[in-house]
Amino acid sequence: MLIFTRPARCGAFTPNRTTENKDMRKTLSTYEIADLLIEDDNAFWSRSGAFALAEYLEDIEAVTGQEMDFDAVAIRCEWAEYSSLQDWGEDYFGGWNQLCAEFGDDYCGPSEGETPEEYAERFDDAIRAHIHDNGTLIEFDGGIIVSSF
Repeated sequence: MLIFTRPARCGAFTPNRTTENKDMRKTLSTYEIADLLIEDDNAFWSRSGAFALAEYLEDIEAVTGQEMDFDAVAIRCEWAEYSSLQDWGEDYFGGWNQLCAEFGDDYCGPSEGETPEEYAERFDDAIRAHIHDNGTLIEFDGGIIVSSF
């Protein structure tokens, strides 16, 4: 139930702007939040990713009991969507070689007797643990969303 704030007087949309009795507020549904995220031309949210993030933000509101103002710029700066944990790792660490160096030689290829699927799962688990230790990970069908840290 994020809140969309639009100044009552003429002017551009200014999220999180509060002035005494001059703002109009609208409670947004999950679909409206997702649509606003997708409409952000400077972000590249998939429909599934936008819904996953909208639901996560709504859960935060429910847990904290605090309403949030919708701010597409802040969301875009705080969160990023990736197709996989390994894609995030390559982007965050600056490439596959740096990623392997960060996690150690045990992660630069399958161990003896380990199938490629087992190796990929072990590698994903290491990346997942790194993200959880430093930020927030939202997993959904089709990808992941990671908070910046």
